[in-house]
Amino acid sequence: MSRGRILLTGASGFTGHYAAEALRRAGYDVHEWRSASGLGTAESVDLLDRTAVAAAVGRAMPDYVLHLAAISFIAHGNAAAIYAVNIVGTRNLLEALSNMETPPRHVLLASSANVYGEQEGGIDESAPLRPQNDYAVSKMAMERMASLWMGRLPITIVRPFNYTGVGQDVKFLLPKIVSHFQRRAEVMELGNIDVWRDFSDVRRVVESYVRLLDRPGKGEVFNVCSGKERSIREIIATMEQISGHRIEVRVNPAFVRDNEITHLHGDPGRLERAVGPLPQFEIRDTLAWMYLAQA
Repeated sequence: MSRGRILLTGASGFTGHYAAEALRRAGYDVHEWRSASGLGTAESVDLLDRTAVAAAVGRAMPDYVLHLAAISFIAHGNAAAIYAVNIVGTRNLLEALSNMETPPRHVLLASSANVYGEQEGGIDESAPLRPQNDYAVSKMAMERMASLWMGRLPITIVRPFNYTGVGQDVKFLLPKIVSHFQRRAEVMELGNIDVWRDFSDVRRVVESYVRLLDRPGKGEVFNVCSGKERSIREIIATMEQISGHRIEVRVNPAFVRDNEITHLHGDPGRLERAVGPLPQFEIRDTLAWMYLAQA
């Protein structure tokens, strides 16, 4: 028996693929949206076309919504597109959902841990927001904009920290590193490798989303993270062990970001208290999964 119809935006993206599978396993009837440039059989919807979004919501008539669609690559380069899609696109969706005769039971919006900027220690949801790039500012603004709709829609906001897995684009750091080892490259050019991040497995992340959808949407914010920090140097050393191959790492100044955040890891306590123990994936196991899948 179906648990209800869920609208999944960003279905053709990396996270969307895993989310669709997890939601179907959980018993949802999944209605998928993709961008016009996305691949797959999901319905193509331009989030910036307010009329088209309203019409598509009318066709979907969702009981639940998981909104993943966004420009999520920090170095995307087109700030106008980042702000438009991440803020205005989300607003168009929320407006259409609020105009439904029977609004959804729960709307889960994906923000980002980048809204925290550089902060020491395990960051919890009460930490001040100090975004340091256009992507992070767009997500902070999206959260503020979404608060305007919380009186009309049952909304939850999630702030995922870094995560990875099989199928993530090699323009992201960990897939890029894994790809170089898979190809047994001699040299790898990276940006600053003296940074520490909280890396999760995509399968843990989507399980978090599925479990949160079971709860009432009441304006809460949840970090989605492992609570552990790993340096990029440690990731490279782990890949050397997995592959039995060593690569010369060169720091390319062109890849070093302005306002680079040195340390970023989260406190998953609120999430785990809300949804219970989540699957644990050691970073070595996730990297090995990626390495063997791409080999």
